[in-house]
Amino acid sequence: MRALVYGKYLDRDDLQYVRQVLDLLQQEQIDYKVNTRFAETINAHESLIQEDQIVNDTAAVAAFSPDICISMGGDGTILTASTIIKELELPILGINLGRLGFLASTEKVVIKEAIQKVKNRDYVIEKRTMISLESNIPAFVGETFALNDFTLHKRDTSSMVTIHTYINGEFLNSYWADGIIVSTPTGSTGYNLSCGGPIIYPGSQNFVITPVAPHNLNVRPLIVSDNSTIALEIEGRSENFMCTLDSRYETVTTEHKLSLSKCAFHTNLVRLEDSSFLKTMRDKLAWGRDSRN
Repeated sequence: MRALVYGKYLDRDDLQYVRQVLDLLQQEQIDYKVNTRFAETINAHESLIQEDQIVNDTAAVAAFSPDICISMGGDGTILTASTIIKELELPILGINLGRLGFLASTEKVVIKEAIQKVKNRDYVIEKRTMISLESNIPAFVGETFALNDFTLHKRDTSSMVTIHTYINGEFLNSYWADGIIVSTPTGSTGYNLSCGGPIIYPGSQNFVITPVAPHNLNVRPLIVSDNSTIALEIEGRSENFMCTLDSRYETVTTEHKLSLSKCAFHTNLVRLEDSSFLKTMRDKLAWGRDSRN
């Protein structure tokens, strides 16, 4: 069995958990490699990764042909991991070294049990839909997809923008707002939720369009089929606007015609048998917990 260990940042306090994962992989005779950025971060604290254990791009990951990706960090680490895994659709186990952990739902205290379940393939794979972006003027170099969400937002001034929105070629609305979010079910618990959008159950085959601080108070989030094509045009007092795919961002102008649709491949998340989306919601959002006591 082979594993890709993926990460971005590492606090010294979390080095013990990385060491634990690497030791367990060796004990279970699971061959592993580490992405370049994480390997450099680890070795800055302690020399644990050898040169031949490092992979730096999707081609190198494909050549190594791992069975699973072990993401060490927070939810943002999983989002970034998807940009190196791409169409390989490698299952991702998220070990939470971050804060909230909707996606990276495996806590540090159960690392040993999690690695054992990985070896025994005792887990469920959840296929998560992603958003793909097309533009008449190239807006992103490389990865033009997102696991969580796409956003279009004002940038240089405090004035609101107008975003003309179409679904399958039919005009929907001109949103007067600070911006707009198009989210997957996976991303519905992120920025979308903060802006009043609904939580969407994974596998619901939907996108949600959520305006950011809309000028018209009667404008509400809209759920559409993920088979839809969502086209966007933006105008405002500024010349430049911010466009994001997960944590990656670029500048766009009024000349950009943007089109969003379902990505041709998925991100596969590993769910251990003792965890579920509903359990995560209850735990992370404190549902049903009486704070008065």
